[in-house]
Amino acid sequence: MASSEPSESGFNIHPMEQFEVKPLFGGHDVGVFTPTNSTLWMAIVVVAIALFLILSMRGRALVPSRSQSMAELLYGFVRQMVADVAGEEGLKYFPYIFTLFTFILFSNLLGLVPYSFTVTSHIAVTATLALAVFVSVTAIGFIKHGGHFLSFFWPKDAPGALRPVLCIIELISYFVRPVSHSIRLGANMMAGHAVLKVFAGFVAALGVLGAIPIAAMVGIYALELLVAIIQAYVFAILTVVYLNDALHMH
Repeated sequence: MASSEPSESGFNIHPMEQFEVKPLFGGHDVGVFTPTNSTLWMAIVVVAIALFLILSMRGRALVPSRSQSMAELLYGFVRQMVADVAGEEGLKYFPYIFTLFTFILFSNLLGLVPYSFTVTSHIAVTATLALAVFVSVTAIGFIKHGGHFLSFFWPKDAPGALRPVLCIIELISYFVRPVSHSIRLGANMMAGHAVLKVFAGFVAALGVLGAIPIAAMVGIYALELLVAIIQAYVFAILTVVYLNDALHMH
């Protein structure tokens, strides 16, 4: 009788294990204040960003070094994005957008390092970022426009009979923003890493033929590198679009 144990078949692949949140100091229970691998890697991301920006810009040379050029390029790219979408008025919120972009970018890129942990693959993290954007943008809209901000949901140019229906659609669309904002980032990061883990499992299981999944992994890894950058940009550009709606409404 054939054995059902996965270790004997060679296909002992658990792609979702890499996303488990585990306590750093033993035990199995994760509480509100329990240090975990997730909090560790978020701290590593923050330290990596700080070191990169501080060390790159400490010289402030007229002829920039490579690291200074990268930091200036990153700064200029995000600033130009905010100016193009939200205008000069949106630049006062540039530090917040820049912080979001760099945190997500570094989290995505460091998550591609072997044996690391991708914090942006967890909806708990991406939902927190998205909710912060949603609450902040909504508050800005009410602070700037007062009660008139509610007219954002009332399509005054539509036929009178359709306005109530369109208003409901606009409200649903507005409150769905943090859901789509967070799931888009989390799902993309989780899916790519899971596929990589599956192919890595095939390498050990196929023996000599493992060169085939290795070749596939190289291509997938390159794609994941691109996805890591694009998803940071998408999250940031959507934040700026929502900010522009709050600042300029219609």
